[in-house]
Amino acid sequence: MELQIDDAVLVRDYMEGDERALELLINKHNQRLSSFIYSKVKDREATEDIFQDTFMKVIRTLKRGSYNEEGKFISWVMRIAHNLIIDHFRRNKRMPKFQSNGDFNIFGVIGDDELNAECRLIKDQIDRDLGHLIEELPEDQKNVLLMRIYKDMSFKEIAENTGVSINTALGRMRYALINIRKIVEKHDIVLTN
Repeated sequence: MELQIDDAVLVRDYMEGDERALELLINKHNQRLSSFIYSKVKDREATEDIFQDTFMKVIRTLKRGSYNEEGKFISWVMRIAHNLIIDHFRRNKRMPKFQSNGDFNIFGVIGDDELNAECRLIKDQIDRDLGHLIEELPEDQKNVLLMRIYKDMSFKEIAENTGVSINTALGRMRYALINIRKIVEKHDIVLTN
């Protein structure tokens, strides 16, 4: 029976210079991460590329010392892989390679449901990510942002509803956007479709 070492211990050991700890981490999560990536891209070569890119980002983050154990290591790695999968779909639009020499184009008639599913996957993930980001904001900034973006209220209406001046409402919106950008950069989150 093989002894399973906790991810946090392996991460700490790697950050302290034990290269074998990284090998153990990769081997420990290889199957789960590869299966996750393949289930999305359905291509072995792309899966291997994304897997390698994922661990390159992991290594860079760990070497910089900017990894902080907020949750599970594998959840963080899966998140990086997910962002790279989205990048993969953006780069490879999966457009059909068909040249029509007549007026009729078959691709004008049929749709690409797989592409639509990918777009939905990306949009749903962006919506979830944005929801999590908004939850991290201070309450006053969160309220202004929700009223402006989701309720389509003017800053005058927001000021009246919150009992502050228009300038204060504008300032809170500005700080909300600045704080979201900081969180996005800190966690390397992709919020574009």
